[in-house]
Amino acid sequence: MGKDRKFFRGIMIQFDPSTSVSPEFGIFGIPTEEKNSQLVLLPVPWEVTTSYGAGASLGPALIREASSQIDLFDLETGKAYEAGYFMKEISEDLKVKNDILKEKAQKVIQLRTDLSNDEQLINSLCNDVNSGCADMVNWVYEHSKKILAENKLLGLIGGDHSTPLGAIRALAEKYNGNFAVLHFDAHADLRNAYQGFKHSHASIMYNVMNENIKPKKLVQVGIRDFCEEEFNYIQSREDIKTFFDLDLKKKLLNGKSWDLICQEILNELPEKVYISFDIDGLDPVYCPNTGTPVPGGLSIDQVFYLFQLLHKNKKQIIGFDLNEVSSGGLPIDEASEWDGNVGSRVLYKLCGWSILTNH
Repeated sequence: MGKDRKFFRGIMIQFDPSTSVSPEFGIFGIPTEEKNSQLVLLPVPWEVTTSYGAGASLGPALIREASSQIDLFDLETGKAYEAGYFMKEISEDLKVKNDILKEKAQKVIQLRTDLSNDEQLINSLCNDVNSGCADMVNWVYEHSKKILAENKLLGLIGGDHSTPLGAIRALAEKYNGNFAVLHFDAHADLRNAYQGFKHSHASIMYNVMNENIKPKKLVQVGIRDFCEEEFNYIQSREDIKTFFDLDLKKKLLNGKSWDLICQEILNELPEKVYISFDIDGLDPVYCPNTGTPVPGGLSIDQVFYLFQLLHKNKKQIIGFDLNEVSSGGLPIDEASEWDGNVGSRVLYKLCGWSILTNH
């Protein structure tokens, strides 16, 4: 049988009627099927080790809900969406596991805050959390491998920033580490097992850069909250380059253009780039409910300008993640839509530029 054609918001959608499955309204309100999409988004509803604000596990749902409000045509990326974007269903099993383990992790944090001497209980809870988080990493890794095996572009939507390790691991295997991670964040995320949690959201880049097959370089942008240990670690690694927010602002205040600063960032990157985007890399005005907001940061325009320069300078985005979009601890129906709105717009640009840099 041939393929049926439907039009929605100006897009021609094709699907195989022999499957008895019609396209559903998916991410960005586009009716699509996974097999017809060049880019697949993997949602990970996880925030087990969050140490301040809550609600990051609802990030994928917030973004999906807000995404239908975006106009599909984009002045920079044009009709990149015609390549097809598909978001997988949010795993209820993973969400349940997250809720159980988060309670244990919060108990550990509270016991340590209270200077408890009950090391047996703390160690038992920590072991449960670390084991469960390792399972999450493996879940992401296996699902990422399946997406990559279908020759799809991979995007991950967290969740807290611990979630993309499995995706980066799968890409490192595929490309033998021949790429850089371009990391947007307020935090360096280079702590070794922060609060005793090996897969803490504050340890993601430490873990990435200590994998058996690791990216050839980590380039960080917007970092403004870090400890002395992380700063010293950055100085000790030739394969880590950090553009601290304070230094970026000093250059701007002294009259250097953002375009020239972006060229400095681009000069640190090889041809292949994986983008790891923590929403708190932005000025908190864009993400007031994120778990660990920090004054300062990047504007949305600065980020989008750097995205388009990746394409202009022939960099290939091989995958990405977007994390820490949060409900502020409120249920979906009570949360402000602003964080989801901004998150969905960052996601749309990441999707569009990923498609264009691969064509």
